[in-house]
Amino acid sequence: MQRTLFWLAGLMALPVAAEAKTEISWWHAMSGANAEVVTKIANDFNASQSDYELKPVFKGTYPEALNAGIAAFRAGQAPDIIQVFDVGTGVMMGAQGAIKPVAEVLNEGGFTFDKSQYLPGIVGYYSTPEGEMLSFPYNSSSPILYYNKDIFEKAGLDVDSPPKTWAEVWDAARKIKESGAATCGYTSTWLTWIHTENFAAWNDVNWGTNENGLAGTPELRIDGPLFVKHFQEIADLAKEGVFVYGGRTSEAKQNFTSGECGILTESSGGLGDIVKSGMNYGIGQLPYDETAEGAPQNTTPGGASLWVMGGKSDEIYKGVAAFFNYLSQTEVQQFLHEQSGYLPVTMAAYEATKASGFYDENPGRETPILQMMGKEPTENSKGVRAPNLPQLRDIQNEEFEKMLAGQQDAATALKNAVERGNAALKEAVGG
Repeated sequence: MQRTLFWLAGLMALPVAAEAKTEISWWHAMSGANAEVVTKIANDFNASQSDYELKPVFKGTYPEALNAGIAAFRAGQAPDIIQVFDVGTGVMMGAQGAIKPVAEVLNEGGFTFDKSQYLPGIVGYYSTPEGEMLSFPYNSSSPILYYNKDIFEKAGLDVDSPPKTWAEVWDAARKIKESGAATCGYTSTWLTWIHTENFAAWNDVNWGTNENGLAGTPELRIDGPLFVKHFQEIADLAKEGVFVYGGRTSEAKQNFTSGECGILTESSGGLGDIVKSGMNYGIGQLPYDETAEGAPQNTTPGGASLWVMGGKSDEIYKGVAAFFNYLSQTEVQQFLHEQSGYLPVTMAAYEATKASGFYDENPGRETPILQMMGKEPTENSKGVRAPNLPQLRDIQNEEFEKMLAGQQDAATALKNAVERGNAALKEAVGG
């Protein structure tokens, strides 16, 4: 009798095991306030259905997460979803068989995929030339200007009028330093993304040949006169102690939130930590060079997208499709946009946010969207792409750091960056 009961108990337990949720792994690079958003979105998705369990895993900075993903793929242990920053797009596109296009995943999962529902400037960046979307633009961003209103007031600057041109930024930064309102006038995250790639797009100048790499492997052109002028001005500010260099990625945000620097150029996605700091901040558009004809033009997407790795089971792909469909929902995109500062990826979420009065109540929060959608992109402003863009950025950063240390002028730094970068590009494509 006792054995029969044990046997019956075992049978009763079997359906529970059979109905276990399919785990979906999601490697990401979100820290601080943005990591909290990732956790909430994952928890909410898990609570919304009973078939899948999404498990987000932090893998370090953007470059670290990409390197971890490459190593995991080579070892046959790739995650199901990996967040890859914008410069890794070319790397992922070139990884034949390593990825499964997101449009394919959604369609096979039974969801209707209509790219017209997504912001064109964003979906275009993560699509093939034929228009197939390769990855899901989870956290697209645009570089903008943040300023400390209390520091502006102490320096005698207009707290309601952020600088619009780089000349105005340099002037305001010097006043902040000279007045003693702060020890540093200006700092910036991501010198490569903001001051070369978006500087080119926003001022409608050439970053590289072949439509900046979108039409084929490019040759760099960032040693042009406008770039040299711009970086020499930054080098001069650094020599005066007005500009403080924080690091290659987002480290300089700490120089701003701590009150050390009065002005910061940074991703719109950096907003969460700035809000969390409790500072009295303002937002302005990305500054442009007033001598550039046609400026400002349009900015290009930064941030990151979610790539689906190849070689997974049909059940996992169904779960990924369900998650991406969930992410596309208007209320989810609206939450992500309002909480993080990243752009909503669907037109419906943008319109819903606008209709809610959010932009009226939060001045400046629409700025990154308007920057990207304000004008029809030119060949100079559709974005940049290269098979080894992370390596090109490393080369540029090395030369910028020598410049900021006073070891070379801007013209030499940019000349070296172009020569070394073009040699690395030839090597990457086997030339």
